[in-house]
Amino acid sequence: MLDPSLFTGRYDDSLCAAMAEAGEEVTLLGRPMRPTDAITPQGYRYASRFFRHSEALRERLGEGRAFRLLKAAEYGLACAVGGIGDLLRADILHFQWLPLAPADRMLLRRLKGRATLVHTVHNANAYHADAGVQARGYAALLDMFDALIVHGDTTRQALVRRGVPAERIHVTPHPPMRLALATSKDLAAVPDPKLPRLLFFGTIRPYKGVDLLVEACLSLWRAGHGFELALAGKPFMDIAPLMDSIRRAGFGERLVTDLGFLREQKLDAHMAKADILVFPYRHIDSSGAFLSALHQGKAMVTSDAGMFASLPEEVAVRFAAGNASALAQALLPLIESPAIRRARGGQARAHGEQMGDWKDMALATIDIYRKAMVSRV
Repeated sequence: MLDPSLFTGRYDDSLCAAMAEAGEEVTLLGRPMRPTDAITPQGYRYASRFFRHSEALRERLGEGRAFRLLKAAEYGLACAVGGIGDLLRADILHFQWLPLAPADRMLLRRLKGRATLVHTVHNANAYHADAGVQARGYAALLDMFDALIVHGDTTRQALVRRGVPAERIHVTPHPPMRLALATSKDLAAVPDPKLPRLLFFGTIRPYKGVDLLVEACLSLWRAGHGFELALAGKPFMDIAPLMDSIRRAGFGERLVTDLGFLREQKLDAHMAKADILVFPYRHIDSSGAFLSALHQGKAMVTSDAGMFASLPEEVAVRFAAGNASALAQALLPLIESPAIRRARGGQARAHGEQMGDWKDMALATIDIYRKAMVSRV
């Protein structure tokens, strides 16, 4: 299993552990672990194969342009001329993410025909068009894999429209996940809410619609409704203007921010302290953040993009993607009524308990591997 930048560590860990429990010999190849990572391999092996040199300089360089260029150079060189003997000893090479498409193309060309290649397409629109050169040429790489895994029909249909043969696409629903549990120290580090608290958590990127959430909150605050907004996660966009707009409007005391790469335990603490979890995404195929929050039993508000559109009515309050006014209308009943929040939260938890588990996902994935190996022969 390859996730060079460890983009979805909790997903990787859950799947690898379940496949190991099913009797497979599994190694997850990623970058060196950071303090914010919460992976503890159970039954499988973890190896820091990628970005060893750049990660060693991360604290000294920071995460600015110099660090990103160093990472790109190191990865590109490894893909072009680095050793691949360890990869070719595996029966299956399952790429969860392709972090730099121009470099990934070189590695895949070296592996094609010499190993069975599988890729999980987490989102049909790679990196949601926010990554520039990182995703340039990504769509063409899909032709190099023996099997593609997607988590829903939205992604499958998008790939078929692009000309990917339907027989190479396998749908395996994404099970709910659980983050590492908050400690008492983590809970103490998150301030207790004074009013009902909305929470947006995870990386902050343009496609996730934080600007829509801020616009909706401002309209509700100006109308006299009392609640807090918490933002917890690392920004990958300039959010200073959004924060300034809240403060200029006189609502700065209702804003809680915890910006940066957060440990899973800290994110779990933020969810525990929140009353309403908000996913205002402009577009998405499947959302690991949403699936990691279901067990919390909190009221959910989502857009109608991607997987959210197929949720049962009672699981989340939905609004039209990209529409801040509709988001405000969706939030208002939950802000005003603790009873509605409790009912919605219970329905969200029940939905998570009814969904498939990682054992199901592991067995389905192993079956896909076997089919891919047969079709390659």
